Amino acid sequence: MEEQKYDVFVIGSGIAGQTVAETCVKEGLKVAIADKREYGGTCANRGCDPKKVLLGATEVIEVSTNLLGKGIKDTPALSWKKLMKYKKNFTSPVPESTEKDLKELGVDLYYKSPEFLDEQTLSVEGKTIKADKIVIATGFEPRKLDFKGNKYLKTSDDFLSQKKLPKKVTFIGAGYVGMEFSHIAARAGAQVTVIDSGKRPLKPFDADLVKELTKYSKEMGIEFIFDATITGIKRGAKNLKVSYDRKGKSEKLKSRVVFNTAGRVPAISKLNLEKGQVNFTEDGIETNDYLQSKTNENVYACGDVSDKGLPLTPLSGKEGNVVAINIIEGNKKKLEVPVTPSVVFTLPNLASVGYSEEEAKNRYKNVVVNFETASSWFNAKRINAPLYAYKIILNERTKEIVGAHLLGPEAGETINLFTMAINQGMTAKQLKQIIFTYPSWSNDIKSMV
Repeated sequence: MEEQKYDVFVIGSGIAGQTVAETCVKEGLKVAIADKREYGGTCANRGCDPKKVLLGATEVIEVSTNLLGKGIKDTPALSWKKLMKYKKNFTSPVPESTEKDLKELGVDLYYKSPEFLDEQTLSVEGKTIKADKIVIATGFEPRKLDFKGNKYLKTSDDFLSQKKLPKKVTFIGAGYVGMEFSHIAARAGAQVTVIDSGKRPLKPFDADLVKELTKYSKEMGIEFIFDATITGIKRGAKNLKVSYDRKGKSEKLKSRVVFNTAGRVPAISKLNLEKGQVNFTEDGIETNDYLQSKTNENVYACGDVSDKGLPLTPLSGKEGNVVAINIIEGNKKKLEVPVTPSVVFTLPNLASVGYSEEEAKNRYKNVVVNFETASSWFNAKRINAPLYAYKIILNERTKEIVGAHLLGPEAGETINLFTMAINQGMTAKQLKQIIFTYPSWSNDIKSMV
């Protein structure tokens, strides 16, 4: 078997892996990178970027529907086929451009998933690879669901690439992906059902705002089935038949397609980590503050696959930079994660940063909770937005903003202002003193605190 030697071997070509490879090769190290899928990673190829392209078209549907009869005569029709074609303008160039950039820097490219042979040895493409440092940046993959007929399940990859949107669509799982895709599909004209084992969608987010979002989702035609356990899927002549248990009863529904949106897990099952002496949990590779494996000092992990931080693209780039510096300089930089926002790109957006109400009450002696529905505010009324709400949490003693939770148009943008405020330790008074453009969504935040 042919043998190669590298200073750094990176597994995974998303933002985290690219950052490590590019930084290390520029420092004169001999670097290789491997990916079993298209180069460029999940976000650019089959995740957040193409999702936002689809969302853009449904935003037009949402605003037009809300303004029907108020200056808008007819709501536009959405062509799924043309939307998919438009999406490819963003995704199709990614693999080739990523490979081109890496090759021009002098990084060797591999196109299979490596397996560990020992602590510093990998097998890939029939070659034995020796590396001083190995970086795992393989990201997440869909969680496998274990029931009879699970072979009929489609994934988020399939949803973002299907040429035709079926008339009846079912999503198993009411997390980020299930809720975002259900909103896109419903506005594109599909009959949508969301099944979840929990009592409500979006468990990490504020319960009061999720309640409002769920109510609105039902009004736009999405059916929810909670406290349900899938027992099997069978293929019929035209439809899939989904069986599930709920409240002690067995029930069934029919759907043209069923998507597994029951969460994502670290993509590590094919790496043979045991042979590499790399410990892991369900959260990912176990790492120290330097993002170095706790059990193999020659291995680092960054991006979603590490057990640090949130699975967010901006954080992946930050982690990749930390790993690169520590490989080059010898564990000089610890990972420091600032207060980080997260967004569910339903329409309206649901966004959150800082402490939840429960967390704040456990941490501080007294807190102020400003919770209000703001659909009567000018910015919501001018576009006839049916849903606009917020919950802002202050430390009562210091009046510092410690948590912000928004539901409404552009919440995914507005939450960034609260992120800056919390990271800077700003008080409500300090925020109110800032002059923003008016009337704007940004200016609304002064009335929220």
